[in-house]
Amino acid sequence: SAPFLIRLFPSLLTKFVYLNFLSFPFFADFRRPELLVNNTISLHLTTEPGVTVGIWHTVPGSRGAEAQGQDQRWYEEALADGHPVIIYLHGNGGTR
Repeated sequence: SAPFLIRLFPSLLTKFVYLNFLSFPFFADFRRPELLVNNTISLHLTTEPGVTVGIWHTVPGSRGAEAQGQDQRWYEEALADGHPVIIYLHGNGGTR
């Protein structure tokens, strides 16, 4: 019966292959990444009119002591200080 159901409802296959309806860790507040990852804040960037992308900015452990208690402006300035930036694209799971 499973092949028959998949034939009738192809979106079911996508849901069960990618499991993008699950959020892990469960009950995590992704708007407050500092509770999950040290030296991290949540930012939103406008990439083009009408499109906003949510990001987490994490500074390396070597700057961890400097990042303690800093506000969003400090993190934005840290992005422009000339150090390499690594962009990690997590996929389409709906969470960061």
